[in-house]
Order: sequence, then C-alpha cells, then structure tokens
Amino acid sequence: MSRPLIGISTYMEPSVRWGGWDFPAAVLPSGYPRLVQRSGGLAALLPPDDPAHAAGAVARLDALVISGGPDVDPVHYGDPRDPRTGPPAAERDAWELALIDAALSRGLPLLGICRGMQLLNVALGGTLIQHLDGHRGAVGVFGEHVVKPVPGTRYAALVPEAMPVPTFHHQALDRLGRDLVAGAHAEDGTVEAVELAGEPWVVGVQWHPEMAEDERVMRGLLAAVTTEA
Repeated sequence: MSRPLIGISTYMEPSVRWGGWDFPAAVLPSGYPRLVQRSGGLAALLPPDDPAHAAGAVARLDALVISGGPDVDPVHYGDPRDPRTGPPAAERDAWELALIDAALSRGLPLLGICRGMQLLNVALGGTLIQHLDGHRGAVGVFGEHVVKPVPGTRYAALVPEAMPVPTFHHQALDRLGRDLVAGAHAEDGTVEAVELAGEPWVVGVQWHPEMAEDERVMRGLLAAVTTEA
C-alpha cells in the first residue's frame, strides 16, 4: 500500500549557506517531514509559487500541512501593523492562503502548525493578537507550556490529557474565523488549537509538534486520509 502524499509549505530564503555555497533556497526544518514520515506519510515540500498554481498542487495531494514561520501580515485581516509584528512575507502569505483556500474547497485534510494555524484562522475571516508574552523562549530556543484540550473536540479525541508542548510564538488567535471552534487552551486562556466541526478534517495547533515525540496529531491527519480514501 502506498503512503499518503502530504504536502508541507516551506520558506523561501534569500541566503542559505552550506559547504562553500551561499544561494537563495527553499528550506524547511527537518522536523516537519520527519514527523510526516514517522506517522506513515510521504512528505512533499511546497515552496512559495504563483497562487494560481495552488489548486493544481492541492489536487495531487492526500493532505496538506501549513508550517510555522514569520508573522502573518495584518493587511490580510484588516488591522494596522503593531510595531512588534515582524516584516511581511508577502509571497509566502499569498501562496499559503491560496493553498488553504484550495484545500478547503476540495475537502482535503489540513493541519496548520503555529503560523499555519494563524493563517487558517485569517483565511476564514478571523483576526490575530499581534503580540503576547510568555509563549516562547529566547531567540532560537523553544519554550514549553501546558495545553488543555476542550472536551468533545476532535483534538481532545486525539490527545485527551493536558500536556506540555514545545512553543515559540508571540502572536495568537483573537476572533475565530468562520466555523472554527477552539480545541485546546493554554493556562492563560490563549487558544492553542482550533478545528472545523464535521468534515473535512481541518485542525490547527499553535505549538510545534514537529519538535516533540508525540505523533498523535499528525497521525490524526493521516487517519483522515485513510478514512476518506
């Protein structure tokens, strides 16, 4: 039996160095494809492209992961820019919003991770808190805090217990997008997971499961592929 093909969005960086080379490169921390592979999927990396090609890319996939990364440009949810919001990543925003729209239109199982969850919320008309404290470590270091599932949600069915998670974010969900419900919260009330009720399987988590050993969320995505096949 062939493994499901799971697309993962990536960065496009202007300068990446390896050996004696220094070039623009499409890059992604290896934790993302490794988590897909450990969970039984085949990882396909999706660097930023013309948004017009998103539907064609999604049509070839069994599921989609929108990865973490830079802050979402507040122009996409109609708020003025907070000075603590990072510089815009216009090409990546446009590509990933198009991927999300195509996946939702097709009913493709979808997992948003950190920025990916925030972008899912924005794609569905929600807004973001542009800065909060206490949800990341020092630069280059993941923090850790406990998330508690909301009983009766898809996330709670996958992970029924409160558990510590690796985290690195300074923005969070404010107003939830259309048909999204909270699946987990941090101890300070921050929404840490969201999902669409019913089908298709659409979940977002604010933390970084690719930096942990727990595979249950990713395995939930893979199970949705198997169920809908």
